Amino acid sequence: MKDFFEPFLYPHNLTLVGLMLACFCYRKKGLFVLLVFYYLAGNTFFANQLRHWYVSQVSSYAIAPGSVVVLLGCGGTEQGLTACAEARVQHLATLLPKEGSSVVITSQHCKPYVDKLHSLVSNVAIDCFDGGENTYQEFTSLSQRKGLRPDYILSSDFHAWRVKQLVKQYRMPSQVLSVSSQTFRQIKCSANCMLTVNLSNYDFYSKLISEFSSFTVYSLTRSWTDWYTPDPA
Repeated sequence: MKDFFEPFLYPHNLTLVGLMLACFCYRKKGLFVLLVFYYLAGNTFFANQLRHWYVSQVSSYAIAPGSVVVLLGCGGTEQGLTACAEARVQHLATLLPKEGSSVVITSQHCKPYVDKLHSLVSNVAIDCFDGGENTYQEFTSLSQRKGLRPDYILSSDFHAWRVKQLVKQYRMPSQVLSVSSQTFRQIKCSANCMLTVNLSNYDFYSKLISEFSSFTVYSLTRSWTDWYTPDPA
């Protein structure tokens, strides 16, 4: 009983109730549109459907022995890795076959990536170079390296759709691997699910919109700007 009623007392659900009362009292179309938008964007059931669709865009693959895997960088310093970068390295280590494979890392700070991966797996050849400041520059750098045709490219799940589009654009024979994050995991839809909103869903939509917006800007400007091209070394 406590778990059912407690969410209704959270500020974001009190806001939902307030919007419903405002719609009932004032009967304004603008308030009704705001209520529908606020409810649909925050409702867990609908957000979970979109989470399922987005995650389904990237399948799980078993890395074949002798494959070339690109690990896209995720920040860090010469002294250590970010949480995002560490999660990518650890996930890659669980996927690499014991028979051996090659890993190419695109990071400005190579040492912590290489050291971490070597501490987790032994039978792997590692190459690392500075691919640029963002995903678009990394793909430009990868495409310019002669003879590099990666079999797999690993990134975070909330970048997976954008990475998949870039793989198609650069005509790479690569499968996209992703590291699961909290944002894209299904949220439990309990008995009060259809009557409440959850702040995690707004965070999910903001990241989703940022991904689509980023690729849209890239698609519209790549023909007449060079911001997606890394600075020459």
